Amino acid sequence: MAMIHVNRGATSLGVFPEEQIREGIRAGRFLPSDLGWREGMASWQPLSEFTEFAADIAAARPPSGAPPPQTPAAPAIIAPTAGTTSAPRSGLPWDTRQSKGLLSAFIETLQMVLTRPSEAFTAMKREGGLGEPLLYAMIGGTFGTVFVFIYNFAFRSFALFPTRHSVFENMIGGVGLIFLLILTPLFVVIGTFIGSAIYHVCLMIIGGAKQSFETTFRVVCFGGGSVSPLLVIPFCGGLVVLVWKIVVYSIGLARAHETETGRALLAVLLPLIICCGFGIVAAITIPALVHMQSQ
Repeated sequence: MAMIHVNRGATSLGVFPEEQIREGIRAGRFLPSDLGWREGMASWQPLSEFTEFAADIAAARPPSGAPPPQTPAAPAIIAPTAGTTSAPRSGLPWDTRQSKGLLSAFIETLQMVLTRPSEAFTAMKREGGLGEPLLYAMIGGTFGTVFVFIYNFAFRSFALFPTRHSVFENMIGGVGLIFLLILTPLFVVIGTFIGSAIYHVCLMIIGGAKQSFETTFRVVCFGGGSVSPLLVIPFCGGLVVLVWKIVVYSIGLARAHETETGRALLAVLLPLIICCGFGIVAAITIPALVHMQSQ
């Protein structure tokens, strides 16, 4: 079901399903002059211009000659929280893992992020600590990375034209694989913090960072933790994860920071653009310098 953002003046009342807005109009909690927007619309429009709410607005109008109703106070369910202009978010299934169970909550969150990212990051809580989202990222990231190591080890062991290795080299290779598997969660944690910092700085540079670093960190944790298990796909898993991370991160940052999707996409692609730029410059200048020194 499409979610509709509702503003009253410069204040955001929150994001609601269509049926809840219908009830709010009839009860007087929403006004025909309140502005609404949903994905796919070019601009905000008064609720009175939404054809699906015409009957509800007509039913909520006072009888002819009656004084206009006073603007009602927003109820607790849609009132802005202290220090922010957005309504409280319902959270992801991961936030209720104590009742659902860890595995069930992880799978539900993964499915929601991968198949309905816009809905997932609209519901995701922007604050609440770094520990819970980091745990989710560790589980998903470790699961996917372990399969990468296993695939690499298997391909080396069963290569069509294997190279000859000594017993000592084979032992070192096996010990190295075990060592990497043990350190994988640490690598995931470090990569998550570094990636979050880079994306948040890029988002700040282009003017899209409307929330704190923790919001960006949560998007990277839930986005990366959901996409990384796709590394189980042999051969093309890495490419699938790269493309899907760009999609999920762009939608997640846009919904969590309430900024334009194009701006969020630019923030996600900016590190790649910079790296490619440095690579091109290095590929041009290094051979030129070597040629100059050889003369």
